[in-house]
Amino acid sequence: MTNELSPAELTQLVESLESRLAHQEHWLDTLDQAVVQQERRLEKLEQLSGLMRERLREQHQALQASEPQGGQRPEDDVPPHY
Repeated sequence: MTNELSPAELTQLVESLESRLAHQEHWLDTLDQAVVQQERRLEKLEQLSGLMRERLREQHQALQASEPQGGQRPEDDVPPHY
């Protein structure tokens, strides 16, 4: 028993394979675009994180510089009723 296909069946098979290939290529392009967008977004978030880290460090240094020399901060004082 041989599995010979008619020319019409071969044409239909090739068209089916071409259609599937085109569909897969479309999805690969779509996924590639999504990855590129995510990469750009991640880069922006990393930059923002670095800026926020630097700003927090600056605020911490400014707070330390403004503290009294005794180490007591006004927010550490106990109210008189305690």
